[in-house]
Amino acid sequence: MRKEQTSNHQTTRRQFVKTSATLAMTGTSLGAGAMSTPSVHAAGSDVIKVGLIGCGGRGTGAASQALKADKNVKLTAMADAFDNRLQLSLQSLQRIDGVRDKLDVAIERQFVGFDAYKNLLASDVDVVILTTPPHFRPIHLKAAIAAGKHVFAEKPVAVDAPGVRSVLETCAEAKRKELSVVSGLCLRYDAGFRETVKRLHDGAIGEIHTLVANDYRGSIWQKPRKPDWTDMHFQMRNWYYFTWLSGDFNVEQHVHYLDVCAWVMDGYPTSAVGMGGRQVRTDKKFGNIYDHHSVTYKYANGAEFFSNCRQQSDCKNDMSSHMHGSKGWALVSEKTLEIDATGTSSWKFDEKVKNMYQVEHDELFAGIRSGRPLNNGEYMAKSTLLAIMGRMATYTGREVTWKQALNSKQDLSPEQYAWGPAPEAPIAMPGITKLV
Repeated sequence: MRKEQTSNHQTTRRQFVKTSATLAMTGTSLGAGAMSTPSVHAAGSDVIKVGLIGCGGRGTGAASQALKADKNVKLTAMADAFDNRLQLSLQSLQRIDGVRDKLDVAIERQFVGFDAYKNLLASDVDVVILTTPPHFRPIHLKAAIAAGKHVFAEKPVAVDAPGVRSVLETCAEAKRKELSVVSGLCLRYDAGFRETVKRLHDGAIGEIHTLVANDYRGSIWQKPRKPDWTDMHFQMRNWYYFTWLSGDFNVEQHVHYLDVCAWVMDGYPTSAVGMGGRQVRTDKKFGNIYDHHSVTYKYANGAEFFSNCRQQSDCKNDMSSHMHGSKGWALVSEKTLEIDATGTSSWKFDEKVKNMYQVEHDELFAGIRSGRPLNNGEYMAKSTLLAIMGRMATYTGREVTWKQALNSKQDLSPEQYAWGPAPEAPIAMPGITKLV
């Protein structure tokens, strides 16, 4: 029988956070000794055991890539809030060539419920993949590092400022422990993006004064409510549509191109002002997130950064970033990587490169094997805050400074993690919703 904590229906937020904090201080309750020597696998002969926390589509994909990244690696434990998600993920992995023979997930290592992550971390896994809804990332990351595990953390890594601050602290601890923290901000692992950004850093278009990040796409999945679902079941099944779980889609999805612009600028803006709302996705089934956001960020040196995202069907789609400088312009997207230095030269990246999702895991496991762990903590936390800062500006209608965003006391966590009532989902009203 799969292990499920009997306290899942009673776990309060206070208990949840307190447990993680205790683990961070002691590092013993979740099997911290499993990898007391981070370079134990450096010789390449030992099996690296992987645990998956969050068994949705992205988690399944990340697990597959992890198992392809190293010759001697196995998936030995899985955890999810829902058993059917875990079973679907396992079945999907069993159908993949080069993956099925690396599965060793016995039924006693299949954990279900809000506390499932604790049981997984108490097993003897060496690496954990964190792909739950973003709300849980700070808690799971903190517990994983306390337990001495290397981590792959999907983007974004928080939904509010307290979560971001927690992640920054945890990643600093990971660095002290020589543990890997690799981010799911995958564009930074694409060879074409890396070459393009390097050229921009080398001055290909001069001093950059204007940036644009677009994420225009159609609607996505929505799961109709079933008669036996509680409010919490409904919100967890439809996590994307609730700000406390996803951060809103400008945080959950648009963070990719916001991060690209921050990468190009090698820093973060000082303020943001914006607007947004619900124009098409107005039904209650769409939770409380917006369907469009437009934010203007400003840098200390006067550069301006225009961020636009929309999720509305039957409209023009565009996911790209643009940079304009004193000597030319650049288009940086998955479709086109191009630099034009006005009147002098142009350059376009047209090489075939390895899948960036695979490269993330290749470099994670290579770092573990070499004893030189990667740590992407700084930029994955700050780029998440960049997206949250934009949401704060659109929800409130106020100008929001970087300092205000970082120090915000707004905590979106529910009072308890239980399969009954769920957090209220008020729809933000600019000019009325307060900046906390």
